[in-house]
Amino acid sequence: MVFNCGQCGSCCMYLGDYIVIERQTGVFSFDCECVSTGTAFTAEVDNDKQQIFSDFSFPTAHPSACRFLRPDGDLLRCTIHRDSPAQCKFYRCVVMRISDTSGTCLGQVTGTLALYTDDKNLRKVWEEMEHLRPKSDNDAEPWIATYLKEKGYRIA
Repeated sequence: MVFNCGQCGSCCMYLGDYIVIERQTGVFSFDCECVSTGTAFTAEVDNDKQQIFSDFSFPTAHPSACRFLRPDGDLLRCTIHRDSPAQCKFYRCVVMRISDTSGTCLGQVTGTLALYTDDKNLRKVWEEMEHLRPKSDNDAEPWIATYLKEKGYRIA
């Protein structure tokens, strides 16, 4: 399944201590470090996001957020998407949302293939399925979606 980011910003709201700007090297360029991996990287604000990056009210109001996160209408967008570190590029917060036949959301599956739900029936189906699914995450994700559809759930 292809992961489509909803640009909600939830994953970046607490990365202010992990993605650190070491120094500004130009108007929109920075030497940075990904503290969790100790990896240095150079970031340049994407051309189409320079205007929203120039407003510093969001990082001032949210000091724990990544310094490169900015609101853009109803979205929270990464302003260095092209140059973001690998941990950001590979992060997938929600890979599928599980609903009943009426469309009511019952739970979600994260990029680590963990289920988050309060629905007892969905939890039971998940627990029955866990030992059957493929071990490889790449194989497991589409398999899980198919399995849940066969059990009568809608997957988005």
